[in-house]
Amino acid sequence: MESQEPQMKNSPLMPLMYTNRVALKTILESGDGQTGLVGTTVVVGGWVKSSKEVKKEPLPPPQSPPPAAADAFPAASHGTKDVTCVEILQSRIPFFRTIIRVLGGSASSPAVRQKLESLIPKPPPPSIFFLDINDGSCVSSLRVVIDSAIVPVSAGQILPTGTCILAQGVLGNPSALGKQTIELTVEKILHVGTVEQDKYPLSRKRLPLDSLRDYPHIRPRTTTVASVARIRNTLDFASHTFFQNRGFLHVQVPIMTTTDPEGFSEKFQVTTLLGETSKKESPIGVSDADGVNPETVKAAIQEKSSLVEQLKRSDSNREALAAAVQDLKKTNELAQQIETREKSKPVTAVKPDLVNFNADFFGRQIYLTVSGRLHLESYACALGHVYSFGPRFRADKTVSAKHVAEMWTVEAEMAFAQLEDAMKCAEDCFKFLCRWILDNCSEDMKFVSKRIDKTVVHRLEYMASSSYDRISYREAVEILRKVTDTAFETQLQWGVPLTDEHLSYLADDHYRRPVIIYDYPKAVKPFYVRLNDDGKTVAAFEMVVPKIGTVIIGSQNEERFDMLNARIKEFDLSKDQYEWYLDLRRHGTVKHSGLSLGFDLMVLLATSLTDVRDVIPFTRTHGKANN
Repeated sequence: MESQEPQMKNSPLMPLMYTNRVALKTILESGDGQTGLVGTTVVVGGWVKSSKEVKKEPLPPPQSPPPAAADAFPAASHGTKDVTCVEILQSRIPFFRTIIRVLGGSASSPAVRQKLESLIPKPPPPSIFFLDINDGSCVSSLRVVIDSAIVPVSAGQILPTGTCILAQGVLGNPSALGKQTIELTVEKILHVGTVEQDKYPLSRKRLPLDSLRDYPHIRPRTTTVASVARIRNTLDFASHTFFQNRGFLHVQVPIMTTTDPEGFSEKFQVTTLLGETSKKESPIGVSDADGVNPETVKAAIQEKSSLVEQLKRSDSNREALAAAVQDLKKTNELAQQIETREKSKPVTAVKPDLVNFNADFFGRQIYLTVSGRLHLESYACALGHVYSFGPRFRADKTVSAKHVAEMWTVEAEMAFAQLEDAMKCAEDCFKFLCRWILDNCSEDMKFVSKRIDKTVVHRLEYMASSSYDRISYREAVEILRKVTDTAFETQLQWGVPLTDEHLSYLADDHYRRPVIIYDYPKAVKPFYVRLNDDGKTVAAFEMVVPKIGTVIIGSQNEERFDMLNARIKEFDLSKDQYEWYLDLRRHGTVKHSGLSLGFDLMVLLATSLTDVRDVIPFTRTHGKANN
């Protein structure tokens, strides 16, 4: 049986695994400038970014051969070449003309001959379609040329932006149209995925990023979001590479937890009790109001009221008017039932002091994790150096360009390590990521430089090679107090958290490079951070980066049982929830430190975008989660 898969003849290009398709990146970013690929047969696929149709000059009608029975119906070809419907139709035209000549008679019957001529099916005039397609593997698009005389296809099928096409053809030198260095002349179309143009959100050119947030499932097809996705992928790989190459083990920590690592963060509670309270048996004779949406009923009342008014004005069908009035009356009664039902509904919000969580799924209160560092400590105290990479959640309703409800974080813990070690690890990691993105994502960074920020490459180069200042919290406060040319909204005094505007001034204006601030007041950092000898500050740090703010936070954690126990009481936390954490101090305690890197903020830095919602594939924010 003959294989149905398209063949690539004499191709030096390796197709993607598990498919016969060649990634456009291997064609457009080949080292020889694509000259060595000319004449290569390949299969490519992608989505149309732009298109153009050029009409060809119609060919003169073929000369009719002598009317011979043998020529009337050409013999079917037994070769390997496929014959299209258009080719079959064109091959029959001489036969049709012969019949017309016989039936139409001589020149004395022009009307009959003209009538018969009009009955001959005429193929559409041929066109050449120039499509720029992109498959997401790189920034550039490949020019695809389709001759409708060779490959039958209509403009409505392939020209609209967003159309998916899979085609086999030969790579060659570019035509006069466009600036491409190589193009594909199509021999066979293997698949066409059409687009509903009136509903496709990317039909318009240059849709703003904030508008694209409403279409997270479609926006990866834009050049900017696709480039962001590739940069994000590169940073993801780089993060694992940094820790794996330095002897860290990757540990998966739970997303649901009973503890709050920070002690004062807003948390998402996980419960099944709401579902249980709604599963009540409906009484016999339940009213029509149960299960009906109030908004649906309101809309029905408006529609039926309009119908009644129309019938009153026409005064032509009294029976229809009476029926409409009766229908409207029943709908109003239903609306009253719904209103009564809503008023009598019990409060369904789960209040912790009123709910028996012993009946919940886990038998106790549980939350989406804010941080995985406490769980990482368990493995650091057994395996040495460990790290984790995953989503972290905060139920913070504040609108911010740098924070959303779900953000990805890289976290690490190191046994036998102190604050200095954690700060050195944070600096090394940050510089490694900056250098990696420059070395391994050059084409996307060129696009970012051209379309978003011309200085981004220089800034990453500088941060990858420069030295970082380290200052204490007290020194930071003294620097900020001396500022006279900037008015800060928040009054600065020792003991309060440094705000975004304070951190921005230090990194962007004062040092003009990343700066590490350490030894924060104990009141502004989590309970588990090691208390310093002064009794007022703790061994915590933040790495602040220009244009972004805090990208990495870290600390040396409290290894002394008595001190940790006192801090738990100071934060008014439930000791029962942290007994397992105290066990690490009871049994073989060790000095240890760690860090948390805001991965989404790192992507924001590399792409020079201003809102983290534009670098996260599917964003979850207060009041909005599209899919």
